[in-house]
Amino acid sequence: MALARSLIALLLLAGCGDTPAAEAVRAAFAPTPVEEAEPVVQGPVLVLLAPRRATLLPVGGSGPRQLWRGPGGIAIATDGARVVATAGLGQMLTATRVDGPDPLEDLRATVAVPQSTRRTVDLSGADRDPASMRFGLSFECVVRARIEGEWLVAEERCGRNFEFFTNRYWALPATGQVVRSEQWVGDAAGPVVVLHRDMRSFN
Repeated sequence: MALARSLIALLLLAGCGDTPAAEAVRAAFAPTPVEEAEPVVQGPVLVLLAPRRATLLPVGGSGPRQLWRGPGGIAIATDGARVVATAGLGQMLTATRVDGPDPLEDLRATVAVPQSTRRTVDLSGADRDPASMRFGLSFECVVRARIEGEWLVAEERCGRNFEFFTNRYWALPATGQVVRSEQWVGDAAGPVVVLHRDMRSFN
């Protein structure tokens, strides 16, 4: 009963019931099928390389906002290439808000002119203890990209007070489409390393 109350409270604190953050939490606690070998899929997938390896399949969302689920209760919500919520990976990222246009929407524009933005996040401990929840952590961020060989490589440097982190993105120079990313998802969690793939392009 206490677990149910904590989960309900977390869903409410993560935002309205249809937000990507709330969906990620719900997906993490949905019944999990028996884990099998790497699935054979046709279409978009997220390949999680760290903190553990798993293939995540789309289970909901529309347009750039998508929810992905993998074995072991892993769930990740994305908005374009940005990870905006996580569950099942230890500390949870329960909400992400970016003030104004997100520079990740077109990293090509940040080669000539670095883009500044403010990012606000909410975090929760893996045990969903209200004492572990931190809300409204506001970071000032700068996104800057450069051409390295066949890739457009971008760094997003964020900081607040004495907390700092750097996200990295590898994109196709012609389109700005992100193919790989390393993203901070909490002050007590390691970064998630993700391959953004459409398996139809591999056939």
